[in-house]
Amino acid sequence: MVRVLLPSQLHAYSGGVSRLEARGAVIAEVLDDLDRRFPGLKFRIIDEQGRVRPHMRLFVGRNAARDIRAPLADGDELLIFGALSGG
Repeated sequence: MVRVLLPSQLHAYSGGVSRLEARGAVIAEVLDDLDRRFPGLKFRIIDEQGRVRPHMRLFVGRNAARDIRAPLADGDELLIFGALSGG
């Protein structure tokens, strides 16, 4: 299992939950697992071409990951961050 931490702007799509566990050997599989339980969540992170949306950032532990084919190991932590903007 992979631990997943979601930013506050995605809590509406996860039933208000910020920390989840999901299965998958790569980031894409973890996002698919989450999307099965929380439909629409993956689309907020990944675009129609399968790329991480420009305003989203993914980290496996402390390492940035831009490719959803990046491998994950049991016990890894996937951190999902959303950009903040304002004026």
